[in-house]
Amino acid sequence: MSTDSTSPPLAVAQVAVEPPGQAAGPLLPAADVADAVVSFMRSSPVGRRWDVESAFAWSTVDADRLTEGQRSAVAFITYIEDHLPGYFGLYARRFPLDESVDLDAFVHNRELYHFTVRWAQEEDSHARALFEYQVAAGLSDPARLRIELGREGRKPFTLPHEHAVSLFAYALVQEKATQIYYQQLRAVVDEPVLIDVLNHLSRDEARHFTFFADLVEKSLRRHGDRVVEPIRDVIAGFRMPLADTLRGYWRWALKIADTASYDHTDAYEHLIRVVNRAVDARTDRVDELTRFVAACRTPAATQAR
Repeated sequence: MSTDSTSPPLAVAQVAVEPPGQAAGPLLPAADVADAVVSFMRSSPVGRRWDVESAFAWSTVDADRLTEGQRSAVAFITYIEDHLPGYFGLYARRFPLDESVDLDAFVHNRELYHFTVRWAQEEDSHARALFEYQVAAGLSDPARLRIELGREGRKPFTLPHEHAVSLFAYALVQEKATQIYYQQLRAVVDEPVLIDVLNHLSRDEARHFTFFADLVEKSLRRHGDRVVEPIRDVIAGFRMPLADTLRGYWRWALKIADTASYDHTDAYEHLIRVVNRAVDARTDRVDELTRFVAACRTPAATQAR
């Protein structure tokens, strides 16, 4: 949910070319991935999980308390969350679980899959909660909304990144940016059910961010300078999901950013923290990476620190 300040509102869409097959290494040992998965699972024990049907008081939704900008923001983030099959499919293609990969890669991918399926289930709940909110608020009717979401959902989702650590770094930034937006939107909303929905979503996104931050940190600790350039490449060409495929993305993104005073480059600071936490002995390449990431933040985001 980003204005993507590095690109103009009327930018011509550029289709990302996805590298084929298994994401390139260096890969983490399967044990490192397993440790990150266990930490993630423990962060959401059964008693803290939620479901769309019972977690929210849908019958009490009061759409009259929403501004036009807030209504637009809900519609926008529904599109983003509902593209979950595309995101899940990307991970199935880049971390395959079949004979196309060698045994070490398969074992790595199998550990990652434990997270991926839980991640997908939680993100799918986000999409369903936002769908239900739109219907309960009278912002759309179910049949029309399914068709609108399906029209966009059929479009492919790809990322041009070759390396596994690049995909993790991309998700780190994207999940943190999404969490920040939900928090910023929640702060200006006066409708109790939407506030409750955004609370649940932002807590999940914070946990997702922590998992990917864990993988990036472990990658830096284990592989050092070998993974610096793949991480840098993520920030050099960063665009939020659907930036190149969603109709009217740029105009819409600017509108919803104004509604919640949001800038996706706020998330870059959190990537810098992960790098600084991971690296004990500084190198020229690591120092250049942190300078580069900091320089990619928009002036407004930097001044707000």
